[in-house]
Amino acid sequence: MVGPARPQFVLFGSSIVQLGFGQGGWGAILADIYARKADIVLRGYFGWNSRRAIQVLDQVFPKDAALQPSLVIVYFGGNDSMGPHSSGLGPHVPLPEYIENMRKIATHLQSLSEKTRIIFLSCPPVNEHKIHGNTSQFFSELVRTNELCQSYSEACRKLCQEMGVEVVDLFSALQKRDDWMDACFTDGVHLSAEGSKIVVGEILNVLKEADWEPCLHWKSIPTEFAEDSPYDLVAADGNTTSNPSEWTFHWENQWD
Repeated sequence: MVGPARPQFVLFGSSIVQLGFGQGGWGAILADIYARKADIVLRGYFGWNSRRAIQVLDQVFPKDAALQPSLVIVYFGGNDSMGPHSSGLGPHVPLPEYIENMRKIATHLQSLSEKTRIIFLSCPPVNEHKIHGNTSQFFSELVRTNELCQSYSEACRKLCQEMGVEVVDLFSALQKRDDWMDACFTDGVHLSAEGSKIVVGEILNVLKEADWEPCLHWKSIPTEFAEDSPYDLVAADGNTTSNPSEWTFHWENQWD
């Protein structure tokens, strides 16, 4: 790895994670916010459910790694919560098994290091009307309903409360916007730039309020190479330079 060593934040999950570094994605926003503070590492897998996640836990998060992540943000549930297919194939995972799979993920991550912190993202809602309008000849019928999404979201939240894991309730957070069905998704399922902003805001709230030492909120992490330099841009007085290490003017949102 390159140095200096920074805190490592790992995003682990299904397509909502894999697409997180796309244009306006929540992973890309976090990488921008933490550009000189922490490394944001993407481990997202399109179409995956919690069953596949637990199969690779030791590969993605080896317990003997020299560097363990400071933060892992986990999202599984959207695919698990899809209605079962008559063939037995597909991503559906029954709710009791989903809960136990997420418990295994949390337990594994908690064992990595005393300093490894965890945030789970619960299952978000979907735009059912848009999903039904996007049917494809290449797939059998996809059953996604908000009733199913809500039940998996609530199960994730209850598990996190039981295990002392921080959780972002995406099912509720996205619906705070009156126009959430159109504004928050690209295809009825995956997050738009507006939906991603909501996710980032919720994650930053957790990082700001969590009683963690050290604090992982972006304002609390030292900025790398923040010292003044005579090679910085010359200030208007003509005698000093202006240190750009904390500039945020380029952000569309001025994040708290």
